[in-house]
Amino acid sequence: MGTISSTETSFRDKWENNQDLAFSETLREGSDIQTWILNRNGFKNCEDLKNFLLPKSRILDAGCGNGRVTALIGKLCADKTKVVGIDLVAAKIAEKNNAECGPAAQTEFYARDLMQNLDDLGTFDFIYCQEVLHHTADPIRSFQNLCRLLTPDGEIAIYVYKKKAPSREYVDDFVRQKISGLSYEGAMKVCEQITELGRALSNQNVKVDVPQVDILEIAAGKYDLQRFFYHFFAKCFWNDSLSFKENAAINYDWYHPQLCTRHTIEEIREWFVSENLKIVHEHVDFYGITVRGAQKESLVPILKQLSVNPTNGE
Repeated sequence: MGTISSTETSFRDKWENNQDLAFSETLREGSDIQTWILNRNGFKNCEDLKNFLLPKSRILDAGCGNGRVTALIGKLCADKTKVVGIDLVAAKIAEKNNAECGPAAQTEFYARDLMQNLDDLGTFDFIYCQEVLHHTADPIRSFQNLCRLLTPDGEIAIYVYKKKAPSREYVDDFVRQKISGLSYEGAMKVCEQITELGRALSNQNVKVDVPQVDILEIAAGKYDLQRFFYHFFAKCFWNDSLSFKENAAINYDWYHPQLCTRHTIEEIREWFVSENLKIVHEHVDFYGITVRGAQKESLVPILKQLSVNPTNGE
């Protein structure tokens, strides 16, 4: 219970002190953050996502945080669509942020725990649950709770942290353990130093040619210096589009929560198979795993369109 409570506290402190974190960048057309969200889910741009969302009548953003992706979905889906955002600690913050930006869709927010029964929320034809399952005490159970809410033609899209190179995993766990007992202010001081490192490496504007090192799971290639360090040795996030405080909060988001599982694509595929979902899109990068899966009933119209129909004996 201590770990669950400490992780809840981590996110409560994060959102109360950074209520608009990455909110405007998520909504800004063509921003790095928006592009990352869209592309990892298989969408080229906002118009592509809009076309996907238009037929949806009820959408759930599960673990919505400050509501930034809820707002993006709300602006792109049809006016008649009901969008529901749930979060354990930040539902009120998400509600306030969305009211201020005025999403087109009907949007509601509730404080809910993904580990608990969610059936009273009703059913949804699209569930978005990203950057949250790995922070629950039982990610599989949380995933199953969400899958129970899918309509017969529903689809769910999840993002979870990926197991990284061994040196990166070691440093991540080392820092996480060291700051676990620190207050928000104390942990942020540590994360500010890590952020300074990320900025210093980014400011070098250096590309490095790296040979393959199998034992460290380093893939050969040409890397930006900051990203090479970031991928294989320690998370030191830096994005010039965000303030220093926002960059530090993103590093805090990684290092302070004690519940922080990492996964493999094979493992996540098994989750979808166990829920009788057909995987329609998957994306694996240095940071995480994104998978979209559909109820198999929802594939019937597509299969019918693809089938060859006999015509007048020809």
